[in-house]
Amino acid sequence: MRTETITSAQNPKIKEALSLGYKSNVRREKGLFLVEGRRELERCLGAGFSARTFFRCPEILSDSGFSSIEALAPEDARCFLVPRALYEKIAYRGGTEGVIAEVAWRTLTLADLQGLQGQRDGFSDLAPAGRKPALIVVLESVEKPGNLGAVLRSADAAGADAVIVCDPLTDLYNPNLIRASVGAIFTVPTVCCSSADAIKWLKDNNIQILTAQLQDSSLYYDVPMTGPTAIVMGTEATGLTPVWREAATAHIRIPMLGVEDSLNVSVSAAILLFEAVRQRMGKE
Repeated sequence: MRTETITSAQNPKIKEALSLGYKSNVRREKGLFLVEGRRELERCLGAGFSARTFFRCPEILSDSGFSSIEALAPEDARCFLVPRALYEKIAYRGGTEGVIAEVAWRTLTLADLQGLQGQRDGFSDLAPAGRKPALIVVLESVEKPGNLGAVLRSADAAGADAVIVCDPLTDLYNPNLIRASVGAIFTVPTVCCSSADAIKWLKDNNIQILTAQLQDSSLYYDVPMTGPTAIVMGTEATGLTPVWREAATAHIRIPMLGVEDSLNVSVSAAILLFEAVRQRMGKE
């Protein structure tokens, strides 16, 4: 890996990194985004993402500490050594272990999920015999990147096959999303598409649609989730739109025993995902 030193905040590479960290339109235009931290970068590169530019602060991360990341990087990648003050300027958050990378944007489609079967648990009758049935999370019009990141973290922990984000209001490579997911955005196949396309794909693949909603619903632990299942959630403010309510196989709810009538979407996702895990483990 080629190594150079940058000491000026006016360097074009530093200015580019700053733009990628704070501007979604720049990330989309350049097809690049930033990943901070050793753990996140190791998961990112291990999942096959391409990073050709690294910024490392030697005062924070030594050569030996960087070796595991360097081993996963392309041979022609460049590493810019920057002083602590400059590193802290381009870092989106504190405590990121002294390394940041520019990573090439990757876009998955619903069709790509077919090719991913077997890398996680597989897709019901689409997958080889012995694979577990699909478990998918669908989020409609999620706005806060931190919430989406937290859902991805829970999806990874539960062994979910994919997360489908319908009509998103944030890009998948927002730094807050990557931070909240602790790198799960790289380990869980994540697709953005319209609600109509997601519904068609789920029905074409015989995956039951369970919508989380208060009205006309059953308690979530009374609904079978051992078969191919998509758990669908909307925003905390408005819930799901009618198109999802009408497409649902069943409506489910989490009992609310206090004055509040809803939980944070990431908390709800974790509860519902691990109910599916509980049912499936019990079946085995």
